[in-house]
Amino acid sequence: MTNQSPKAPQSNAIDNTGFSPNSSAEGGRLTNKDGRINLRKSGVPLYERVSIYHSLLHMNHVVFTLTVFAIYTCLNLSFAAFYYLIGIDHLNGTHAEGDFIQDFLQAFFFSSQTLTTVGYGHISPVGFVTNVVASLESFIGIMSFALVTGMFYARFSRPKAYIRFSPSLLVAPFKGGRALMLRLATYKNNHLTDADAQVTLAVHVEEDGKTVTKFYPLPLEINHINSLALSWTIVHPLDDKSPLRDYTEQDFIDCKIELMITIKAFDDHFSNTVQQRTSYTQDELVYGAKFIPMYARSDDGNYTNLMLEKINLYEKVVLPA
Repeated sequence: MTNQSPKAPQSNAIDNTGFSPNSSAEGGRLTNKDGRINLRKSGVPLYERVSIYHSLLHMNHVVFTLTVFAIYTCLNLSFAAFYYLIGIDHLNGTHAEGDFIQDFLQAFFFSSQTLTTVGYGHISPVGFVTNVVASLESFIGIMSFALVTGMFYARFSRPKAYIRFSPSLLVAPFKGGRALMLRLATYKNNHLTDADAQVTLAVHVEEDGKTVTKFYPLPLEINHINSLALSWTIVHPLDDKSPLRDYTEQDFIDCKIELMITIKAFDDHFSNTVQQRTSYTQDELVYGAKFIPMYARSDDGNYTNLMLEKINLYEKVVLPA
């Protein structure tokens, strides 16, 4: 497989995508599968280019929980070290054992009670320095737990599209010809209405001995549906309006393309517009296949069963010459 397209698409390219036409400036795909732009920024300090709020908001649930636990543990260990250095005898209700582990654990559990403002009462600070440290820890505890509570709420209440895309992009038969097809469906119990689809094709071609990237908006058979209740197959006919109309199976194998898909819809539960993006490359394209229906009537005939495990189920077919 080569890294260059065997032919340049015969269509009008666009230059308002926000991506550079200079292929040598790009690394890998333009858009990751999860919809994030495949980009890293430099030239400014880390604290300026990284938003902690956005990082925590988009963080994996398990990683977010472990991060909160790690911060909580580090704060407790830090303040426990302060109490230990001040002296365990400045914590009324503790008993100096003369053993580092036992004495540090007493300071640690007092720190945990102070940070969470639980305060069971059997241990209390003695002396000016110890009370100052305990007051500071209580303040940090109140502020940190307020921030964590806010982040939990923001992550829980953030509107999301919850759309699952088929891992494969198909070249399938369509109305006596061919078409690019991908399939999507919502996988939560949310309901999306007024859904719009936009597909942009990025093609790396060679012009005057230099590899450049050309972008083309792909016309769709249907780019708007009133309700995304079942699955939706996005169809781009490979007809006279398509920049890929002359591509053969070998051309698709040899080319270097990327399809960037954006879905926008209205979530009637959140009363808000949501969107989700993904992309496909030529490595995820299957030539000569069609999707198998992924929904059917229930056995008792009372409802429709949408089988999400079949979102990428397809069968090989022979395409028209």
